[in-house]
Amino acid sequence: MSEIARICWWLSEAMSHPEFAGEPAPTLQRDTTADVAIVGGGYTGLWTAWHLKQQDPGIDVVVLEQSECGFGASGRNGGFISGYTDQAGHLADVYGLEGARAIIAAGDAAVAGIAQWCDVQGVDAWLCLDGSMAVASSPAQLGLIDEQLAAAAMAGISDRFTPLGRDQVRARCDSVAFHGGYVHDDGGTVHPGRLVRALRQACLDAGARIYENTAVTPPNPDGRAEIHTPSGVVRAGSVVLGANAWMASWPIFKRRLVVRGTYIAITAPAPELLEQIHWTNGMGVCDVRSSLRYLRTTPDGRIALGVGGQRGSFGGRVDSRFDQDDVGTRNAVSAIRKFFPTFADVPIEASWGGPVYLPSTHEPFIGSLPGGRVHYAVGYTGHGVAPTYLMGEILAARVLGQDTAHTSLPFVDYSPRPWPIQPFRGVGASLVNAAVVKRDDALDEGEPVGALTKFTTGLPARLGYYIG
Repeated sequence: MSEIARICWWLSEAMSHPEFAGEPAPTLQRDTTADVAIVGGGYTGLWTAWHLKQQDPGIDVVVLEQSECGFGASGRNGGFISGYTDQAGHLADVYGLEGARAIIAAGDAAVAGIAQWCDVQGVDAWLCLDGSMAVASSPAQLGLIDEQLAAAAMAGISDRFTPLGRDQVRARCDSVAFHGGYVHDDGGTVHPGRLVRALRQACLDAGARIYENTAVTPPNPDGRAEIHTPSGVVRAGSVVLGANAWMASWPIFKRRLVVRGTYIAITAPAPELLEQIHWTNGMGVCDVRSSLRYLRTTPDGRIALGVGGQRGSFGGRVDSRFDQDDVGTRNAVSAIRKFFPTFADVPIEASWGGPVYLPSTHEPFIGSLPGGRVHYAVGYTGHGVAPTYLMGEILAARVLGQDTAHTSLPFVDYSPRPWPIQPFRGVGASLVNAAVVKRDDALDEGEPVGALTKFTTGLPARLGYYIG
């Protein structure tokens, strides 16, 4: 079994099929040159490589991945694919109403682009574009549902949302914990492991060179277009940095990203129980806690549920604590049992975790280092399956010197406010994460939120940071 197949159920399932496992890629063992060197073999790096090869089949593209392609968030995420319709209010706060509308339209195009890619490539990535449902998993969350619906109306997209009362929600997914919500037509669900591994193979077939098990040294802040590895240097015309949360510890980004963990548990198949609760259309569900729970089904009848906002990282370093965490796993399993009592005796077949990285705006940003030869896209905040397609398109255009409808989106060349210096960044993030979960739990149980918890959770906003 491939090592990355041990990371999570998605990758284990994908790597059990030859068409997704593919042939192993070599490790870089010598100096080399390339037109474009890409750091990161996840969605951002691979979509960039794909868009580059589509634009210029003769361009020499090298992808460097520290493990195997899909090892990071691209292979471990919950498998929700969507644009930006549910973020309309926050996008308008950050970029203005017209900027928000432009980003929402670009997000829609990204979802459609991935769907078309899967169709043309013949990839069975379990893509199900039945939309999504947001729910209030306690009465305290009903006000947040109303706020999101009001934001959609403000952005002029209320026709894409259908408000639901308690009984209407439960007709679609019959949970004793759901009190109301809405459905919207943005995206759906996908098998993230199959998608990233199919994309890897497509890039190889297009002529990209991929080197796996090749760690890189953090790039020089001066914008030099070369990447150093233990066994060789890649000198390139342009460099693209798309290494996800692992970039948070690099000097270039450590003030711009904060890392926290998310953890997922998945049940054994129980399709007959899904039929009993009417959850058979593949629609993904999330509640609206700050430390949200996100849940979806699989074609063979499993429930996968993830919990956000769990573990922090003092210096931005990602280590094995983000692969597995007992507290995070217990919270995920507990939520499955709470939401669906009929699944109490269904075994939990696997659990895993991964890092999510947050800029101070809670939105991704694209930029270039001095000299204009090193480009990057970071900050997906756990919402990157479809946006990475868009970022790959923009990064490819930037490398090729092109102006497109998307290269002028508001998050291009946008510089979010830096997070505080250490130790306040690491300690503060950990304290706020814990306080947010504590507050959410208290509200869900109808208990008062303590003064200290209330103060701690409100501190980021008072300092000008948005943590979701």
